Amino acid sequence: MPAPRKYPDELRQRAVRLYRESDPKPVIKRLAEQLGVHPEALRNWIRQDQADHGERFDQPTTAEAEELRRLRKENAELRRANEILKAASAFFASELDPTRRRS
Repeated sequence: MPAPRKYPDELRQRAVRLYRESDPKPVIKRLAEQLGVHPEALRNWIRQDQADHGERFDQPTTAEAEELRRLRKENAELRRANEILKAASAFFASELDPTRRRS
């Protein structure tokens, strides 16, 4: 389970909107101080928003990150199921082995 978010989504959206709509662009550190958030948090929100709008290509979009998270979880579940099936297969193969003596 992911950690709870420190800042509400409304604040994130408002902060990014303020940055986007400002001309000239404000200094992130100063805007973060005005909003009462950590400058790196604001910088990350802005970067993510730029990726979501196709303005940045050095990080995945929110949708891509969510899909990757979902696929990794599904992959882990499938690996666990595969291990269970392997163990069951080995067990039943040994039970059906005609060379094995039953007591």
